[in-house]
Amino acid sequence: MLVTLEGLDGSGKSTACRHLREWFQSAVFTREPTTSWYGDAVRRSVDDSDADPVAELFLYCADHAAHLSETIIPALDDDRLVISDRYVDSRIAYQGVTLRDRIDDPARFVRELHEPFTVMPDLTCFIEVDIPTAVQRSGGATKFERRPFLEAVATEYDRIIDAEPQRFTIIDGEQDIDGVVTDLVEVIQAHHP
Repeated sequence: MLVTLEGLDGSGKSTACRHLREWFQSAVFTREPTTSWYGDAVRRSVDDSDADPVAELFLYCADHAAHLSETIIPALDDDRLVISDRYVDSRIAYQGVTLRDRIDDPARFVRELHEPFTVMPDLTCFIEVDIPTAVQRSGGATKFERRPFLEAVATEYDRIIDAEPQRFTIIDGEQDIDGVVTDLVEVIQAHHP
């Protein structure tokens, strides 16, 4: 079973993932961007305010493709529970905003780019926080963490969730981390007894 955690920067996904390791000790925990050289290229692009958004999308796609072949698919083939901090929905939401000036209907473009080769999650937990919380927690250090950008990304996430409500569970990210983790554990256990 593939479970993904999604949400705005500052929503607490990475912190929640660290805590979930205590509950699901036999699970494979992973993230995007990965720690591979593909992921390193993505992080360099994110830190570059002048990075070309189309080139950046393809860096993310390369990282995702390697992630699938090296981690996700082998773990699923072994009937392992896989929990990923970010996945395809992040690209649809974030690159759906960065590509607005370059591509018509960028979210659809990103989705269709992934469809031939990705594995869709069985469950996606969206950790929801309001924009001021996301900005305050993330620190606004990168181009993806600033308020106007996050507002646009939140709108893209709303569209994704509205299109596939059966795959998503909304988790209140405004509560303390213990509450977030408790909610996540309950949802994951209900889908993966």
